[in-house]
Amino acid sequence: MSTHFTTHNEQRGKLIPGSTGSWEVIIGMEVHAQVLSQAKLFSGAATAFGAEPNAQVSLVDAAMPGMLPVINKFCVEQAVRTGLGLKAQINLTSVFDRKNYFYPDLPAGYQISQYKQPIVGEGEIIIDLPSGESFSVGIERLHLEQDAGKSLHDQHPDYTYVDLNRAGVALMEIVSRPDMRSSEEAAAFLRKLRAIVRYLGTCDGNMDEGSMRADVNVSVRKPGGKLGTRCEIKNVNSMRFIAQAVEYEARRQIDIIEGGGTIKQETRLFDSKLGETRSMRSKEEAHDYRYFPDPDLLPLMLDQAWVDGIARTLPELPDDKKARFIKDHGLSAYNAGVLVMERESADYLEEMVREGADAKLCANWLINEYFGRLNKENMSLPGPVPATANSAIVQMVASNVISGKIAKDLLDILWSEGGDPRAIVQSRGLRQVTDTSAIEKAVDAVIAANPDKVEEVKAKPKLAGWFVGQVMKQTGGKANPQAVNAVLKARLNLPDEG
Repeated sequence: MSTHFTTHNEQRGKLIPGSTGSWEVIIGMEVHAQVLSQAKLFSGAATAFGAEPNAQVSLVDAAMPGMLPVINKFCVEQAVRTGLGLKAQINLTSVFDRKNYFYPDLPAGYQISQYKQPIVGEGEIIIDLPSGESFSVGIERLHLEQDAGKSLHDQHPDYTYVDLNRAGVALMEIVSRPDMRSSEEAAAFLRKLRAIVRYLGTCDGNMDEGSMRADVNVSVRKPGGKLGTRCEIKNVNSMRFIAQAVEYEARRQIDIIEGGGTIKQETRLFDSKLGETRSMRSKEEAHDYRYFPDPDLLPLMLDQAWVDGIARTLPELPDDKKARFIKDHGLSAYNAGVLVMERESADYLEEMVREGADAKLCANWLINEYFGRLNKENMSLPGPVPATANSAIVQMVASNVISGKIAKDLLDILWSEGGDPRAIVQSRGLRQVTDTSAIEKAVDAVIAANPDKVEEVKAKPKLAGWFVGQVMKQTGGKANPQAVNAVLKARLNLPDEG
């Protein structure tokens, strides 16, 4: 592993100032990731998002008397696949338990989950920070469980409606160790975990649809001191909200302790409109749920050969892809990190390179030009311009067929009209002017029109940039900037460093 890792115990992250000195925030996370599967965990009911309320509910999901759960083998495979992607221990024997609690959207009065013997044990995720530092977050476990339904409180002034479409949907609960030390690290952890499950195809990571949500555990302590009492913030569903919730909660706890109060362990909700957390209920302990092995389900016994078969089908994951982009394509760690965060952007870059463009130039073009336009229009890859076309633009700039300025204009044309970039350059006369006589003509015209500027530039050679800009304007951005510079220096007798 890289030499700039920090260990779990080292001082890392930012300290929060308080009236009695600095404080350290300690963060752990429980992420609920909906298993990408067309059927639920213990029934054959569908899982598609956006169906009419209660249209995807089997008799098992509704907990009708005498209905027995039957395990969905594909969901088990998806959990194992995720565990392997997290470099985690796969437990060949695991047990399903009943977690008892009463809620209107939980028809059976218990949730089938896993407690003491989960399907996946310890693993880790490597997190890269913008500073270039990397650190490891331990994964404590991953277990399979069924989701509850949804209570809708805003449909009628007097009644709560219950939609059981989600009831019984397979979830992976991925529990981290309390290894994060700032709101930025917490958001980076979720971003990385989301990238991994999306690469694996085990969860779509659509946080706005609720298929990935996080419970965030936050406590504060004096640097290096013993752990404080933690509060759990339930169901936070965006990176931005996680960062805001951690910031607010850490400050709230520090203010209480410094004011002479104590933190009580509780479950809190994050109000994204107000940007604050508020108390929901006191935190239950495991014994409050009266866990016991589900009598309707046998222990889950996996065959090592079956697990090994799944391992052989894993794709190249973000960390490996990033290392390859740096080694084989010469990309900077930052650019490689940006491009591998989504599988689609990594694939898009590779297609551009296969078409013959230089990888470094492609990375810069995508990050600085193309992705910016996609974000502005709220679009995702591939967007309106295929990788082959963007590759052609990059290649034409590299071989001085078009200038950087024309490249941006060409992207505008392709964005709105489509077409073949090379043919457009040819038909619209966008080729870069490298013909010295044409450039000399343009330079002479600019010099003749601006005698006062000529005197200024002789005194301050750095002003030559203004002349270059004027010549580029005259030629519609088609003149080769290096050639313009060379002609200008010769005409105005400027020193080389001007």
